[in-house]
Amino acid sequence: MKKPLIAVGVAALMTLTGATAVAQTYPSKPVKIIVPFGPGGFTDVVARILGVKLGESLGQAVVIENKPGAGSMIGSDMVAKSPPDGHTLLIVSSTHVISPWIYKSVPYDPLRSFAPVTKLVDSPYVLLTHPKVPAKNVQEFIALAKAQPDKIHYASSGNGSAQHLIGGLFASMTKTQLKHVPYRSSNLASTDLVAGVVESSFAGVPNALAQVPNGRLNALAVTSAKRIPQLPNVPTMQEAGVPGYEATIWLAMLAPAGTPAPIIQRLNSDIAKIMRSPETQKAMFDAGVEVSLSTPEALSQLMVSEMDKWGKVVKEAGIKLE
Repeated sequence: MKKPLIAVGVAALMTLTGATAVAQTYPSKPVKIIVPFGPGGFTDVVARILGVKLGESLGQAVVIENKPGAGSMIGSDMVAKSPPDGHTLLIVSSTHVISPWIYKSVPYDPLRSFAPVTKLVDSPYVLLTHPKVPAKNVQEFIALAKAQPDKIHYASSGNGSAQHLIGGLFASMTKTQLKHVPYRSSNLASTDLVAGVVESSFAGVPNALAQVPNGRLNALAVTSAKRIPQLPNVPTMQEAGVPGYEATIWLAMLAPAGTPAPIIQRLNSDIAKIMRSPETQKAMFDAGVEVSLSTPEALSQLMVSEMDKWGKVVKEAGIKLE
């Protein structure tokens, strides 16, 4: 009986030694962070703020690559199929756990195909309208939409995106018929909204901060339970007369499944230090998001619970791809 026990002990020691060696030599080359959305959206903004500091912390260049499309599935699939060595990472939004409820086929398992690293931030969305829309508040917007079914368009960063779901939830709860217009990125959606091609959008706070103060767009409400300090005069949906409406979006970092635990722990620790620094906190505040960190285990639990939550929203709101 002793020899098997000794063998098991040696094997465990070799595994631990190997994992430690991996962590000590990581990273051995530049690290890519894949953003499965187009440039200019709040996911991209957060990734670029984090990427600069993470590169300094890791001692290697950190490159941000935008791989938009299919409700974030193109970029996510790329990372799911990447070597699990910590050199290819993914920043996802709540969309990551929404896609399985929207699409008939997803080329990866949103939970099992990835190793959670850390939650990064929380952010509400803002109901924005073009100045040509005569509605000056949410109740007037609802009345206008009811008077003109399918005539009021709302732009999003794509089918199955968080913007799509948040707009669908609003339409369901207010019993209005809004016409969804998907774009390849939230930046493109915002551009057409400013141009008056579409009438409205449930946009990220960075897009609102870029357009509302200068009067190019109107902000009718935020989707969080409380007002946000960046737009203190904009009411919440509940204050604006849509009781029970609340929808905030989170961003998180994932790695391919099978990434060694010491690498996950290194990334979690380094990112936590970066995100807690006053400089990063201010940059994130200016971008309209709130830093919200987690352990890998807590992120895993969040993803499971959010997948269940948004599945119910999709079913109850009857949201389908066009």
